[in-house]
Amino acid sequence: MNITELGRRHGLSRSTLLYYDRIGLLTPTGRQLNGYRRYTAGDEQRLAQICLYRQTGLPLSEIRKVIDKPRKDLSASLERQLQHLATEIESLRNRQRIIVGLLQNRRLLERVNIMNRETWTKLLRASGFTDTDLHRWHQDFERMDPDYHQRFLEFLCIPEDEIASIRNWSREAIK
Repeated sequence: MNITELGRRHGLSRSTLLYYDRIGLLTPTGRQLNGYRRYTAGDEQRLAQICLYRQTGLPLSEIRKVIDKPRKDLSASLERQLQHLATEIESLRNRQRIIVGLLQNRRLLERVNIMNRETWTKLLRASGFTDTDLHRWHQDFERMDPDYHQRFLEFLCIPEDEIASIRNWSREAIK
């Protein structure tokens, strides 16, 4: 197939495929008599992989490495990308919390689909948790994984001073 057909099949422009060829990411298997690039089913498979990895946000330089090397490179690259995304998401959530704080309207948290303390508490109470159960839950969480307990409380948009208080009484109750 030619470059236009390949591009249409994968929703890519001709210029994108020319760029992939220029950087050595997707080189056509051959040329037609008129000099046009000719792509095979194998080339299309490679492009499908490239498109899949682009959806993960991997940079093209990283995609070239993982396509041409063993699976362990892919796993390492995807794990790095996943960590990068988690960091980016946390940064965006922090920005949301700051904006909501500046607007002084906690109801906006619900509109932007942020889990907050009120929603989480309602969910646990609807599941039958009492005040004693909630305290025990925090104590167990703090004992089992203090760092994750901290991150979870931050995720719930609880102010820093209240997080410190929750974690302190959770630790004291463990002793």
